[in-house]
Amino acid sequence: MSRNQKLWGVVALLLGFMPAVPWAAMAEDGVLYPTAILAFQERGQAVQGSGATVSELLLAELVVRPEMFLVERGELDRILEEQGLSLSGVVRPDQAVQVGQLTGAKILLSGSVIQIEENLYLVAKIIGTETSRVLGASVKGSTDDDLGGLVKELGGLVAGTIRRQAGQLVAEAATEAETFARLRRQMSGAQRPSLMVQIPERHIGQPTIDPAAATEFMRIAGELGFPLIDAERGERAEAEVLLRGEAFSEFGARHEQMVSVRGRVEVQAVERATGRVLAADRQTTVGLGLSEHTAAKQALEAAASKIAARLFPKLVTTSQP
Repeated sequence: MSRNQKLWGVVALLLGFMPAVPWAAMAEDGVLYPTAILAFQERGQAVQGSGATVSELLLAELVVRPEMFLVERGELDRILEEQGLSLSGVVRPDQAVQVGQLTGAKILLSGSVIQIEENLYLVAKIIGTETSRVLGASVKGSTDDDLGGLVKELGGLVAGTIRRQAGQLVAEAATEAETFARLRRQMSGAQRPSLMVQIPERHIGQPTIDPAAATEFMRIAGELGFPLIDAERGERAEAEVLLRGEAFSEFGARHEQMVSVRGRVEVQAVERATGRVLAADRQTTVGLGLSEHTAAKQALEAAASKIAARLFPKLVTTSQP
């Protein structure tokens, strides 16, 4: 059996005992770091084929840590393929931001497996998707060393770096008052078009009680002075812009009393009279709560809020003569 076959056997064994959920559990202090692990690059003849192995072993090492919150590998690959992205050791800041919006990850892990003569280096890059800040961690061994042991050591360094320096990687959240003040300044003096929000919502596996994303869009639009046309009782012709799309959420994981849920919102702002798409956006976020319903609402409200902050200023700019 080849060295790589043995390594993949270890990966299969580890993954076989991993919890069958796409997200890891919550830390004792309530702080979570949603993280996506990309395939590691390979540099050196002796390490060919080991990049994917290292990334899988690193996932297996980090998924059991309560402060980590890992994007399931299959989901990450699917999203990257849909967007035509091929990411490994080298990630541009704009790509990091895009992956964060699509997966809910606030941190990306990428890196390299490097062979220099008989030495073996595992180098991890820890990238903040909100701040574009890059930190690093690395371990050194030899080409004869057990790769699993080196990855375990690297995982400890990565988790420690994230825990200690999360403030450099994850942007400090602005208060709602600060966000509204900033948006009002951006849109100062611009005329707001009338809006109708049409965003159906579903929670996979459970009935949807109320439309959290649509309600959040309407709440923020009202605060910012957009005239709102009710989607059920109002006339569609009264709306200058239709905000339409979809929102869905799905169960992530359960840890003691807490539940994590991933929510995704996709919207288009369409000029009703012409059918022209004025803006389009999407966002994935993670919500935590004592119940699946509460966590789902939190995730979708957060996603809608992030989109609204980016999208609404584009509407008033577009609507000006």
